[in-house]
Parts: sequence; C-alpha cells; structure tokens
Amino acid sequence: MKKIIISAAFLAGLAMPALADPLEGIWETAKDDNGNYGHIEVSACGDAYCGVLVRSFDADGTEFNSENAGRQIIWDMKAQGGGKYGGGKVWSPDRDQTYASKMVLNGDTVTVKGCVLVICRDGGTWTRVN
Repeated sequence: MKKIIISAAFLAGLAMPALADPLEGIWETAKDDNGNYGHIEVSACGDAYCGVLVRSFDADGTEFNSENAGRQIIWDMKAQGGGKYGGGKVWSPDRDQTYASKMVLNGDTVTVKGCVLVICRDGGTWTRVN
C-alpha cells in the first residue's frame, strides 16, 4: 500500500507542469514610447497571475540594468476562460501609470490593453520567450 501511495504522489508531481496555465512563463513586451522593452516573468499568485520585470532592453536591443528590475508589472490578473484574462492591473514604466487591464492569449502571443478612468491604451502584443 505504501508503494502505491508513493507512486501516486510521484506521478502527481510529474503531472504538475502540465497543469500550469498557458499565461505562465516569460514574455517580451511591446516597445514602449522610448523604444525600450522588457521580459516579464508571469506566474501564479494565489488565484490570480502576476508578472515581474526580469530583463530590460533599449531600442537597439542592448540589455541594461533598469531601476525597475524585479518590480511587479502585472498583478491580480485572473483567468476568465477562452484565453482571456482580466480584473488585474498592469503598470507601465514609461508613463509611470497603472492601468486596469485585460489580456488575450493566442498561442505564443498575448495582447494587452488597459484603461485609467476613460483613457485607454493598447499595451501591444507580447511574445513568449519561454
């Protein structure tokens, strides 16, 4: 009986990566107003998803040490089914503005849109890095 329980636990552990949400991973953002872009690592945060800036690049594609490295860019984003996520916030470093946002996942791309009051902004299409 003990072997069966250990085997079941082992198999459950192997299945965990398959249960990861498709939004989880590292995403390259669209270029901002300054031509800069970043890599955002998205992971589960309780019953929602959050994302942290892990790498920054200038308009020429040269990596640089951003003062925003490690800063949370996405939080409280919840899966709504059909590749749609909403109810969360996205912070835009170039404008130092936080937007009530939604995301739509389509394969290895995710479109990001957000609003502050009645002013909405297209956050562009992000591409999966891994």
